[in-house]
Parts: sequence; structure tokens; C-alpha cells
Amino acid sequence: MAKKRPQTKGKQQPQLKGGVDANYPVVGAREPCPCGSGRRYKACHGRAAAHAVAELVQRPFEGLPGECDWVALRELVPAATVELTLRDGLPEGVPSVTLATVLPMAWPALRRDDGSVLIGLQNDTSSGDISRDLADTLRRALEAEPGTPVQGRRAPADGPRMQELLNPEAPFEPVVHAGFEFWVPDSENATPEVSASLERANAAAIPTVKLSGVDAAYWCETPEKNHLRWVMPHPEEQLLDALARLHAAGTSSLGEGTRLVGSFRAHGVIVPVWDLPSGVGADDVEKPAAEFAERLASALASDAPLTADERRARGGLTNRQVTLS
Repeated sequence: MAKKRPQTKGKQQPQLKGGVDANYPVVGAREPCPCGSGRRYKACHGRAAAHAVAELVQRPFEGLPGECDWVALRELVPAATVELTLRDGLPEGVPSVTLATVLPMAWPALRRDDGSVLIGLQNDTSSGDISRDLADTLRRALEAEPGTPVQGRRAPADGPRMQELLNPEAPFEPVVHAGFEFWVPDSENATPEVSASLERANAAAIPTVKLSGVDAAYWCETPEKNHLRWVMPHPEEQLLDALARLHAAGTSSLGEGTRLVGSFRAHGVIVPVWDLPSGVGADDVEKPAAEFAERLASALASDAPLTADERRARGGLTNRQVTLS
């Protein structure tokens, strides 16, 4: 790892031309830094900017209640909302704060006319730490004028993360929606741009249902077949070993016609995926999923070396793994 070098002293970052913060690379890397230090930009404030872009937090939602559901809403679920509880309570004039998978016009956040705040989760981030970017967006949304969206920006490197802003004792309970009507409580008065965005989003949304009997498992319907995508918090190597044990034993399915086909890796956790016949709905897999959870718990508890068949099963599962983040 590169050694850290001293940064310019002072409580506030210097402001560059046009009021742009010095974290932003507004000059060439070899040009003098606009802060007036006399050093090249890349050796002065450009170093912090480059580090902020390159540094990736592999598990940004770790420590938040419902970490696996955060991952699901970020990567897998088209339309869902969650009421958030702030650690310090709601500011005056803000009746509620709601996390949403996506907002109209891909806004990072929106302060509604009534003062309530919506935060979009499925947005591009600039810093490499989704949690820090979301926290920065949330803080700005709480201070925004009612009736205005909040634009994206790179979060300050020393800014808080969502783990610091949210109440760690509050539940995280996603509500999955069939469409994005939650965007516009009064659809008749929506702007043409928002109405068009709503129509496009509803047309593209895949029907999705959250299972009630197990944590962070989401059924979805596609034209060819249905799927169950289940976000799991267990360490990757331990989980893959456990899945391999079940797969080799012929007990990794969720019933007749279903098949464990692989997994996603997303934000530091693993998401096993099952193919389901088109006629199998969310209610049909509730009981099989609960029974699978019991088999998985037993397999996770085993520390015996993998057999040859289990190693082959593990290799097959690993080869069918896709990284989403």
C-alpha cells in the first residue's frame, strides 16, 4: 500500500475557481495546484481526489440493519421502499425519510412539497463508498427546499456514512411495489417529464415478491422462467462450501423442477440463484425455502473436508458466479 503523505493543513478545503471544492480535478495533473501550495495538482489536492475515486468499500452496507436487503434493493429489486429512522430523529419540517430503489429522472434524492424526503439507492456513486455517498445525499436532502430534487456529487472524504446517520436499533422492512406509483402521490399533477419517466419505469419493471418466511429472498417473474434470488450474509468461502455439500447430495433444489444455477457476488455478499418453472409463484417456494434454510444451517456448521463430489460441485458453482459490484 502506498504511504500516506501530509495534506494541506487547515479545517476547510480551499476553494477553487468558481467555488468548486479542491477535491475536484479541475486542472491538469501536472499543472500548479489552484490551492496556491506551489506543488503540482497531482502531488497536492489531486492525490486526495484520485484516492477517493480509486478506493472501493467492498461491503458498504455492513453494520446496517438489514444489510442483505440493502444489497437486494440496490441490485435486484425494481421497485421498493423502506421507511428510515434517523439516529437523531427527524428535523423540523421533515415528516418522513424513505429509501427507494430508484426515483424519477434518476434523481439521487427528492424533497417533496410536504417536506418528506425520498432517497434513491440505485444511482451511480462517485467516491467508491456507496454508504458515504448516500449519507451525503441524505444530509443535503434534509436541508433542500421542499419541492426540489437533489443532484449527485462526490461525498467529502471525511463525511459521515449511513451507519452513522441511521438508528441501528430500528427495523429495516422493505415494501416491494408492483410499479413506481409511489413516486407521485398526486399523479394528476405530475409534470410531463415525471409522467413519462414513470411510464417507462413501469414498463421495464420485473414482477418481484419478497418472501416472508426467510430473510432477503426475492422471487421474480421473467418471460421464460421464474427465479429466486436470495441474498445471504455468510462468509463467501463458508457459504460456497455449504452450497456444494447440498448440491452434491442432491438437496440444493427448492422442489421439483427447480435448480440452483449459480450465484451473484454483490457488495461483499453472495446471492444464490434458483431457476423455477414458470408456474411456480412466490407462495409456492415459501415452504421449500424455509426447509432449505434448515439444510443450509446444518451444512454451514460442518467443518469436514469436502469430498471429491463436493469439490466438483463447488467448482461448478464458482464457475457460474457473476460479480455485480
